[in-house]
Amino acid sequence: MERIIEGPAFVVGDSIDTDQIIPAEHLVYSLNDPEERKQYGRYAMSAVPLEASGLPNGGIPFVADGSYRSEFAIVIGGENFGCGSSREHAPFALREAGCRAVVAQSYARIFYRNAVDAGFLIPFETRERLVDRIETGDLLRLDVSVGELRNESKGETYLLNPLGEVADILRAGNVFEYARQAGLIASQE
Repeated sequence: MERIIEGPAFVVGDSIDTDQIIPAEHLVYSLNDPEERKQYGRYAMSAVPLEASGLPNGGIPFVADGSYRSEFAIVIGGENFGCGSSREHAPFALREAGCRAVVAQSYARIFYRNAVDAGFLIPFETRERLVDRIETGDLLRLDVSVGELRNESKGETYLLNPLGEVADILRAGNVFEYARQAGLIASQE
C-alpha cells in the first residue's frame, strides 16, 4: 500500500452507482487479457452525467477521449459511493484508469468490500462533506499512513476516518494474501 498518493482530484456527488462507474455494456472485456482490461480504464466513470462530474464545474470527463488512463489519482465522492449492483468491476475499472484512492462520506458496503478485498484501491471515509470544499483539478496529497488529505491548491487539510482493520488487508495486497500472511489459509508454494 502506498504511503503517499498525490494528484488531481475528480469530484462527484452523492449515490454514484456501479453502472455509472463502469456501465454494464462494457463488462464484456476480459479481466485477464492485458489489452482488453485497458478498456475498463477507458470507460471508467463514463456514465457519470457530465453536468455532475467535476462538481461544481461540470463537464469534465474522468478519462480523456481516446485514452485508457485518467489524470485523476483521487476521486472525491459524497454519500453512498458505489451503490447499485455488486460488481467488482467498479473498483477494478477505477484502478485500471489510474485512480488509487476514493475519499467519500459513505460507501455502499459491497463496493467498499470489493475495493478492499481485491486491493483495487484505498477507500477512505470522511465525516466532512468534501465535495463542497474540493474542486475537480485541485492538487491533493493523501498521507495514507495518518489519514490526512491535503488540498495543495487551497492550502486546506482534512482528517479522514482511520482505515482500521482493512489497512492490514490493503498492506498485504488483497484479502487472500492477508489470510496467507496471518496463517488463516495455507501459503501457495
